[in-house]
Amino acid sequence: MSQRIVKIWIWLYNDRLLKAISCPEDGTLTIYDEYDNVLIKRTGLTPSQIKKIEVVLANNGGKRIDGHKEPFTYL
Repeated sequence: MSQRIVKIWIWLYNDRLLKAISCPEDGTLTIYDEYDNVLIKRTGLTPSQIKKIEVVLANNGGKRIDGHKEPFTYL
């Protein structure tokens, strides 16, 4: 049984901490604010569309959280 690949990204925007969770296998991307309110949820995305979004996040200051580290390490 294989595990789903879930990627978590964090970044600051206008002094707000935002978080994105993407899953290329499910074709989903969800963006949350610092209070875990859902700001944007997209489904039906292709893996290449999710990859493009992740490249934009990385190029604009987003940090990918490694699943084995604490989130505060990146702040």
